[in-house]
Amino acid sequence: MTQTNLLILVLLAIMAVLYYFAKQRALTTVGGASNIRQLHSLPGHYGIYAALWAAVPAFLALMIWTSAEDWLVTKLVVSNLPEQVQQLPAAELSLIINDIKNMAAGDVTSADAIAEIKSAADHYNNLKAIAGAAKFVLILVLAIVGGLIAWRSVAPKLRARNRIEGIFRVILILCSIIAIFTTIGIVLSVLWESLIFFREIPFFDFLFGTHWNPSTNSFGAIPIFAGTLLISLIALLIAVPIGLMSAVYLSEYAGSRVRAFAKPLLEILAGIPTVVYGFFAALTVAPFFANAGRSIGWDISPESALAAGVVMGIMIIPFVSSLSDDVINAVPMAMREASYGMGATQSETITKVILPAALPGIVGSVLLAASRAIGETMIVVMAAGLSANLTANPFEAVTTVTVQIVTALVGDQEFDSPKTLVAFALGLVLFVVTLALNVVALHVVRKYREQYE
Repeated sequence: MTQTNLLILVLLAIMAVLYYFAKQRALTTVGGASNIRQLHSLPGHYGIYAALWAAVPAFLALMIWTSAEDWLVTKLVVSNLPEQVQQLPAAELSLIINDIKNMAAGDVTSADAIAEIKSAADHYNNLKAIAGAAKFVLILVLAIVGGLIAWRSVAPKLRARNRIEGIFRVILILCSIIAIFTTIGIVLSVLWESLIFFREIPFFDFLFGTHWNPSTNSFGAIPIFAGTLLISLIALLIAVPIGLMSAVYLSEYAGSRVRAFAKPLLEILAGIPTVVYGFFAALTVAPFFANAGRSIGWDISPESALAAGVVMGIMIIPFVSSLSDDVINAVPMAMREASYGMGATQSETITKVILPAALPGIVGSVLLAASRAIGETMIVVMAAGLSANLTANPFEAVTTVTVQIVTALVGDQEFDSPKTLVAFALGLVLFVVTLALNVVALHVVRKYREQYE
């Protein structure tokens, strides 16, 4: 067990102890459980209040210390290195620091290391041990002091419940801010690298070019977009009818026992790793289509958009079926009863009343499934190949935006090369497309909720 894990367990134990004693102190201040009405909040609220006072400062200090510890220790180790080593270029100094850390971790034997590296590694381990001990003591002191302050403040008039809600409100706001700034950081980083790429390659040549060959600095992305659209279209042609009909059956025809068994079984498809779908597509589906086509005189490539699209469609069936099932069940029963009262059959009620009423939600589920299909990588790599062919023939090999992003970021080319930076340009286009689809889907779903909730 690592020191951090042990420290977390100790903090949880302190929180549990403080919860118990603060709860008991709250009861004691009013003379026992019979006078509990004299307390502003429930006894458990006082316990949670004390536990939070111990946990929040301690965990904040733990996160800050853990994030800064290695940087500070490394700075101290570097400051003890010889002057000529400290003045080396950043790349060479980074290699020496890596050697020191590898030596300290035991990945390099002392026989293979020079004396300066071994001495620095010993110093690094000593500083890490001191920092670890100091962290342990500081966190425990913060937890105990914070908990005792909260425990001593327990009184009948203490608004423990209000303070707990305030603490959780602050935590939720901080989490929201972190999520927002993370999104902003991702967008800005992709946008910055994309702008560097567009300095080398004109924007319109990239967006409307018809020839893709990074080895010759040809970055016309139309074949990439066409392949992405073709595979996604095939996937949706598979997923939408099957998913929608599954949702109609589960919500309108299936009994409770069948539904309880069939819906979780259908949603298992969403939990299968995409690499497993890729193996299935490459080893089973693609050879099947190639052999079937050969038997009737069609030339189907062993790596084809058809194989990738079909398997991808199977993968996104749960996105359509589960969401559609939810929106169909959300249609008010009064609309069904009114239809039956007018003499309509069940099938007529489904096609002329329920599905039109649930249509906005169904469209939202389809758009979300389309976003999932556009962002898929493994199935395309293993079943559709890497060829950037500008074709609408599903029997030929094609590639997609996500596959080319992966291809651009692997290899030994320089990071500031257009062959690498093109990954960020493709990522920016993919981000804009999926964002637009998600915005449209959310707008449609919001419209649905306003109409029927």
